[in-house]
Amino acid sequence: MSSAPDKPAAPKSPSPRRVARAGARLNAVQALYQMDLAATPTADVFAEFESHWIGREVEGVTHPDAEIAFFRDLVEGVVREQRRIDPLIDATLSGGWPLKRVEAVLRALLRSGCYELMSRPDIPARVVVSQYVDVASAFLEQEETSMANAVLDALARKLRAAEFTDEGGR
Repeated sequence: MSSAPDKPAAPKSPSPRRVARAGARLNAVQALYQMDLAATPTADVFAEFESHWIGREVEGVTHPDAEIAFFRDLVEGVVREQRRIDPLIDATLSGGWPLKRVEAVLRALLRSGCYELMSRPDIPARVVVSQYVDVASAFLEQEETSMANAVLDALARKLRAAEFTDEGGR
């Protein structure tokens, strides 16, 4: 037996798939933001992001690599389901503060997160919320990041209630 003190285990590096999915979420939020502000068609956004942004260095900034199929699913899903997504978010936001008044990046993030909670039961709700809070912290101030967390958590509890039933009243 060694008398050396136990060292805490080094934190595990995230798996390549997790990193690629995180990159897909971040890129999807950026793409949805661009589509919202510039009315860029989906096909044009895919072509631009896949050939010029995803996994590339642009003006000294390295843009994360992404799982392309997941990126496309998020963007296409939000576009396809937006008429279902927006009322869900509106109902979750504080009274008198409709989604259309929310800053465009936050709006894109909430839409993408809501779509994923609605349509991707293979990904745990807590993972979805946590990942979008990470994306929010890359773009938004702390107050908006906290708002994103609160809205997505409320949506998760509404859309995936079964995942939260064993919490002991938390």
